[in-house]
Amino acid sequence: MEYTIKATPFPVVECQLNANEKMITESGSMVWMTPNMNMETSASGGLSRLFSGEKIFQNIYTAKGGPGMITFGSSFPGRIAVIDVGQESWIVQKSAFLASEATVNLSIHFKKKLGAGFFGGEGFIMQKLSGRGLAFVEIDGELVEYKLGRGEQLIVDTGNVAGYSESVQMDIVTVKGVKNVLFGGEGLFNTVLTGPGTVWLQTMPISGVASALIPYIPTGGSN
Repeated sequence: MEYTIKATPFPVVECQLNANEKMITESGSMVWMTPNMNMETSASGGLSRLFSGEKIFQNIYTAKGGPGMITFGSSFPGRIAVIDVGQESWIVQKSAFLASEATVNLSIHFKKKLGAGFFGGEGFIMQKLSGRGLAFVEIDGELVEYKLGRGEQLIVDTGNVAGYSESVQMDIVTVKGVKNVLFGGEGLFNTVLTGPGTVWLQTMPISGVASALIPYIPTGGSN
């Protein structure tokens, strides 16, 4: 499989497949393809995906009778990033996965600690990419990458965490100080990422955009 990422700020990834090669995607992510791309819908892992708030079904596209082309599009302004899943698995935000080669396994990843479960927000239920092959993920805004050494830490607003290699440890901590909590405007909790490993941060999470727009949305009341 060969690919080309095109266009901004709503990028697409165009994938050129050999005969019988397969791609897996969330339903609704395909934007155009050649006529010989055959689609099958699978509910593999449906119950766990339903519990996590994800779509139950995924689509599997196969190039039949020769080479084929299929293109997947992002749903929010930003970038499409490529993860070469190989020796190490990756953890990404549950809304980040766009498409992958069929040799990549997609599963639900739960943060096991109780505090993270109740208060981690977007970071609690994530997706794990394992196996081998290329996976494409959506980044809200721009992508900033950090390489953390062993024990090195970053404190991040949860919505800005796009993904990280499995060797990175994630935890949730409370913001210290009553005045900071009440007047700081940063919420009650932050995400702590501890190395070693690679961390991907996104500059414009859709949750932040939604919060910023709320004051400007009409309430529907009459004048």
